[in-house]
Amino acid sequence: MNMTMQGVAQPTKAAGKYAHIIPLPDPPREPDMQQTMRLLDFGSIVRYHFAHRDDVLVAGEGYLRHDGENDSENFVPDCIVTFGVDPQAIVARNGYVISEVGKPPDFVLEVASRSTGRRDYTVKREGYAAYGVREYWRFDHTGGEFHDAALAGDTLIGNHYEAMEIHHESDGLIWGHSPILGLDICWDKEQIRLRDPSTGAFIPTPEESAAHAKEAEARAEASEAENRLLRERVRMLEDRPS
Repeated sequence: MNMTMQGVAQPTKAAGKYAHIIPLPDPPREPDMQQTMRLLDFGSIVRYHFAHRDDVLVAGEGYLRHDGENDSENFVPDCIVTFGVDPQAIVARNGYVISEVGKPPDFVLEVASRSTGRRDYTVKREGYAAYGVREYWRFDHTGGEFHDAALAGDTLIGNHYEAMEIHHESDGLIWGHSPILGLDICWDKEQIRLRDPSTGAFIPTPEESAAHAKEAEARAEASEAENRLLRERVRMLEDRPS
């Protein structure tokens, strides 16, 4: 399955009632390990944030088309987020067909690469607006060498996009707020990060969460070892003849 499932439901493709669905072909992709890791981190964080829902799709690397039979529609978003859908059916199709799903994606993210950067902020920007994608975000780790900006977000007004406000902080942080996700999308030291606007804290990546859990476990073990030693010393003092 080329359509990478980064979503909440994590379905098995073509299982059970979805076995009759004919999948779209896998789109050609140029491997970019840095881009892939950024997308996996982004998708994992969004998935965790909406883990309480089973109607959210977070996926990428599959065709986005209005009509499944129209081979001329060749957009392949890096990441899409959609609410109120059946993720299993979409993944079984190996692509997102708007006429079949019943709605366009709510959110699309493109991560810049040398080969596709200009297309992301020209052709795709026009195409996603025509499809009705409510929010379109672009991230360029180079700071704007491949895209027209390090970070850009558009919101759909009528049938065209209007640029969303992007903030540039003195420490180099660049960020904008996504009403669709309810999170801040940030350019931080060439990395894409998500921030909880209610706390102002970055949402940890899976690696950071694992590291924090490991550190907490180590602290708990050290504390327990110290407590055992103290209990043993107390016992020895109590057993000492007076």
